Amino acid sequence: MKNTVRYKNITCKSALNKVSGGFPYKWDLNIYRGCIHNCKYCYALYSHKYINSNSDDFFNEIYVKTNIVEELDRQLSSKSWKHEVINIGGVTDSYQAVEKNNKIMPEILKLLIKHKNPAIISTKSTLILRDIDLIDELSRLTYINIASTITVTDRKTAAMIETNASPPMERFRILKAMRKTNASVGMHSMPIIPYITDSIENIESLFSHAKESDVHYVLPGILYLRGETRKSFFNFVLRNYPQLYKNIYMLYNNTEKRKEYKYSLYQNINFLKEKYSISFSYTNPMREKMKKERKYDPQLKLF
Repeated sequence: MKNTVRYKNITCKSALNKVSGGFPYKWDLNIYRGCIHNCKYCYALYSHKYINSNSDDFFNEIYVKTNIVEELDRQLSSKSWKHEVINIGGVTDSYQAVEKNNKIMPEILKLLIKHKNPAIISTKSTLILRDIDLIDELSRLTYINIASTITVTDRKTAAMIETNASPPMERFRILKAMRKTNASVGMHSMPIIPYITDSIENIESLFSHAKESDVHYVLPGILYLRGETRKSFFNFVLRNYPQLYKNIYMLYNNTEKRKEYKYSLYQNINFLKEKYSISFSYTNPMREKMKKERKYDPQLKLF
């Protein structure tokens, strides 16, 4: 039986959250908590615990930050703000279904234009095309990266693992459209799921369509399983791919086996990278754009 999606309004104390780690940005902005896309590999299930909610409700309990536009304007207007890159939608997709009526993202983009602030947006929804004029305007003022995560080209498989996201070929339509702007455009082929989306045929199909879409880069990466995601993913495999469960379970419980698997997988990926002359660096366009704006800080490696 299909779960009913519940929407709840909340307020935030800060629009931006500082992040650490090897990311080409320091700040994260999420206008929603929870995501209706129902991706079976979603790493963000853990995040619901911070709002005293259960990770099992991540896909059907969506929280809307009603004051995020005002809070973002306040932060970007501060004299201490350094116009650093903001990653939008790192935890939940900003263009999931509820955004169609809420129309928060256009207001966010208008603020980025107002403050000429660089940003990164990743989505699996064609709803982003609604805002292409604003993205185009921003792209001519500062750095903006638009990426779509595409893990498989087969629509049936995609419907299994990314139930409510836009179909794969529709996501390639996003990339083609965004190339008409001045934005940096990329395909994120993450995660590659062992024994489900890892065939050389699927990966080649992804790279071929990425090349046709004229993306600036492709970012591939194998599935990592941690915490709540690990449990949820294995339950999904057991229900839908029982014949693969043993192999996948053994792979993620044997370090040497996983190391051998990754070596073989990345050999295929690197072969296709050369075949299609595709860059794996999503930081190069970022560096070039920021250098032109004289915001590049070599001490920070990226900004």
